[in-house]
Amino acid sequence: MYADNQIRRNTIRDITKLKGVRPVVSLTAYTAPMAANLDAHVDFLLVGDSLAMVLYGMESTIGVSLDTMIEHTKAVMRGSQKALVVLDMPFGSFEESKEQAFRNASRVLRETGCAAVKLEGGAAMAETIKFLVGRNIPVMAHIGLRPQAVHVMGGYKTQGKNQEERSQMIEDGFAVQEAGAFSVVLEGVTEPLAAEITQKLDIMTIGIGASADCDGQILVVEDMLGYFPKNAKFVKRYAEVGQTIDQAVRQYADDVKARKFPSPEHTYGLKPKS
Repeated sequence: MYADNQIRRNTIRDITKLKGVRPVVSLTAYTAPMAANLDAHVDFLLVGDSLAMVLYGMESTIGVSLDTMIEHTKAVMRGSQKALVVLDMPFGSFEESKEQAFRNASRVLRETGCAAVKLEGGAAMAETIKFLVGRNIPVMAHIGLRPQAVHVMGGYKTQGKNQEERSQMIEDGFAVQEAGAFSVVLEGVTEPLAAEITQKLDIMTIGIGASADCDGQILVVEDMLGYFPKNAKFVKRYAEVGQTIDQAVRQYADDVKARKFPSPEHTYGLKPKS
């Protein structure tokens, strides 16, 4: 039972029942302070493997480890109270076999307390998704542009521009749904195809670079806050935090050099003797 003043964390059922009611709101989070800032405004938080690039300066998402993902998910769980939290299974942690995927995903849920895992792949991963769901591990799927497969996909290219890609993505959507995924991320997908998949599937579609017709939206929070000089076309910048940080640090540096900081109000003096 929950006390009257205790915040209840969203469940997968809370998320899935929003299909057809209102769009689901989600963002990435990698740290406790950011999770605390986002918690009141989102339905779920994704601890994305994008942290490899955003936090660690890697060139792609491929280099991040499961251990790293787990530690950041623990932090996000500590920083949030309401949002459902999903961990993005990193490259190499689930592809080898469905048994490997279960071993790693069960560790994730056990050690972090998060509600679900996300893994990239459509029809090719359907057997693995079914295996996980059948063993009580909720799965969010991810089709379309798949950053972990960027090398074989020939770069970060919009998906669904020709009939072959459209047919494959629709097949992927139905495959992950039938396997038991409770939702599916559509990344870098042409608008008409994203709308078509959303209309055809019973499960939630979460768009990133897809369509406003998706059942929900997600962005990398640092992108939408303007931490970096440039973003992908699909990112709307809601703030310019990067500029704010630059201005603040420049002022700090000027104050230190001019001996304006620390000033008396920022300094501990000796108490007068009684």
